[in-house]
Formats: sequence, structure tokens, C-alpha cells
Amino acid sequence: MTRFLLALLLVALGAPAAADEVNVAVAANFTRPAEEIGAAFTARTGHDVVFSFGATGGLYAQITQGAPFDVFLAADDRTPARAVADGFGRAGTAFTYAIGRAVLYGPGLALGDGAAVLRAGRFSHIAIADPATAPYGAAAAAIFDRLGLAAALAPRLVVGQNISQALQFVDSGNAELGIVALSQVIDKPAAQVWRVPAHLYDPIRQNAVLLAGAADDAAAAAFLAFLRGPEAAAIIARYGYETVG
Repeated sequence: MTRFLLALLLVALGAPAAADEVNVAVAANFTRPAEEIGAAFTARTGHDVVFSFGATGGLYAQITQGAPFDVFLAADDRTPARAVADGFGRAGTAFTYAIGRAVLYGPGLALGDGAAVLRAGRFSHIAIADPATAPYGAAAAAIFDRLGLAAALAPRLVVGQNISQALQFVDSGNAELGIVALSQVIDKPAAQVWRVPAHLYDPIRQNAVLLAGAADDAAAAAFLAFLRGPEAAAIIARYGYETVG
């Protein structure tokens, strides 16, 4: 039995294992649930988790340059597949841990009909994550395009390096509106958040993958097994994500 399979068995049985450290690269939209999952995982297994948060594309660039990550939680399914194809991820370990939701967030505006607010244009700036590196930024670009507003909104865009920075632009007042992840504003008043209809952007399937350098790392395998389990699923759902399986 490989160490990977043994780790899965240990988690399933609740058996104790030697404490270790898992380094996890995480898409910024998943910051809050990841921190809760990490704490629950440590309490259950004794393994420590060290998270590095950022845009999916930026994190993958770090992985290709030798960053010492064991696990990659992306905000899409294409980048983990690319990691496997490029030899940076372990084949057969990728899976969807969450399906994300994009929202329009504006603390100073009534967003009962977000599309109407965008069309009315009574704002100076709207924040998004960089579409080139952040899947939620790509979703924002698709939303504007499908609403026929890409050209009209282009001069008003404030672009963050990742979705966390996009939210910071709104919360700091540098932008009145922003396209962010539902998980980031799940506890905000409903009037400030418009859940963008699913037909306006492609599904945001967020995949995890074990990285090649951790192929024999039992703690990393245990973390992925925990991420697929019911305790993590309950946390993920509480932040507005859909779960699979």
C-alpha cells in the first residue's frame, strides 16, 4: 500500500499519525473557508497547515518556479489539469472541492437588480480581479460581456492582483462596486450583494491537486482526504459554495 493510500485510510479511521506540516497554495477567494478547514484538520490530525493565498495564475507561476507547496487549491479546473500535464501535479489526485459563485457587491448601493445598476452607470469605479490570472476576474469579464457592457465599463475598472484585493478596493471606498466571490461577502446585508445569475458566466469549478513534490507525503494526502470529507464540506457550503459528491 502506498503512503498516499495509507494516509487516506488513517483519516477515514481516525487513526493517529506523526505530526507534520502541509504547505498549501490557495486561491484567494477561498481564504476564509480554508482557514477554518485548516484549523479543523489540525485539531483532528495534529498536522499543521501553512497557507499561501493569491491569484490562481500567480500561484501556479510560483509552483513552476519551485515554490515548496504540497497541495494546490485553485479557483478553476484548468490550472490543476495543466499542473498535471506539465509534471507539477500528481496524476489521479485532482478533484473539485467547491463550485464558486460570483456576486456584485456594493455597500453603498441597493443591489436588488444588479444588472440594472450596472446598466445605469451611476458609479465611478468597479473593482475586479485580474482576468489574466484570477478565474473570478475572468468570470467578471464574461459577465460584463454577456450583459453587453464590456466597452462601457472598461474605463471604470479597477483591477486587483487577486479577488482579495478587488474586495479591498470596494471596502476602502476606491470603488463603489466590485465583482467578488460570494464567500467573501456571505455575511453582508443581502441588499448589498447581487448573486449574479449563473448563465452570465461559466461555472467556477475549483479543483485541488496533490503536487508532484509531495507524492509520498502522507500529511498532504491526509489534508486532501479531509478536504473531501463531510466536516470540510459543511464549512465549504456555509460560505456559499456548492460541493460535489
